Amino acid sequence: MKIVLIGYGKMGKEIERIALGRGHSIVAKIDVDNQADLQALTSADADVVIEFSNPASAYANILTCINKQIPVVCGTTGWLEKKSEVESLTKEKNSTFFYASNYSIGVNLFFRLNKMLAQLMAPQKEYDIYTNEIHHLEKKDSPSGTAITIAEGIIDAYATKDKWVNNEIPAANEVAIWSQRESIIPGTHTVKYISKVDQIEITHEAFSREGFALGAVIAAEWVQDKKGVLGMDDMLK
Repeated sequence: MKIVLIGYGKMGKEIERIALGRGHSIVAKIDVDNQADLQALTSADADVVIEFSNPASAYANILTCINKQIPVVCGTTGWLEKKSEVESLTKEKNSTFFYASNYSIGVNLFFRLNKMLAQLMAPQKEYDIYTNEIHHLEKKDSPSGTAITIAEGIIDAYATKDKWVNNEIPAANEVAIWSQRESIIPGTHTVKYISKVDQIEITHEAFSREGFALGAVIAAEWVQDKKGVLGMDDMLK
C-alpha cells in the first residue's frame, strides 16, 4: 500500500517502522510543519491515510481525507464530540472512515471482557465501580479514549448509569474515570468492582506502542476494499 501518515511523533514513527516492515511504502508524512501538503494530495497518491495527530487538528484532517475519497484510519482521541459529523460525511461521500480509541488487539479483547464482566456485575448492587487509566506525560487528552470506551461499556450494562465523569467523585448515575499522567507509561487501564467483603479487578497494561501501531497498520490493510464507517469490532469479526 501507499500510506500517508498524519502525525509524525513517536506513534507515527512506530507505525512507519511496522508498515515498512510489512512491505508498504510511506508516500507522505504530514506534521505541524507541513499541513499544507495534505491539501495537495489526491486519491491517486495514496491508498490510505493513517491519522495519529492531536485533538486540535484531527477533525479537519479527517474531513479533508473523506472529501478527497482517501480511506482514513484514525487513532486520535479527544475530538469525538464531532464524530457524528464525520460519520455523516463519510456516508454522503461514499468514503471510508475507520476509527478506534485503541488499536491494540489485546485492548479490544479487554473491551469485550469489560462488557461481559459489567453484565455479570450489574445486578450486584453492593459493588462500587472504579476505573483508572495511567498514561505518559505527553498524552494531551484526559481521560484517554480507551478509558471512555471502557466506561461506556459499563454504562451500557447498567440501567442505573448514564454518564461518566473524570477525576470526580461520581453520583449514583455516573461511572468515575480516574486519570493519571506519569513518566513514559504507554497505557494501563483498570476496572475494579469493590464491596465491603471483596474486590474483582481486571487490568490491561501495554508494554510499548508496538501493539497499537501494528493494529493500525492491520486496519489500514483491512479497509482497502471497504466503504463506510468502520471500527475494530468490524475487523475482529
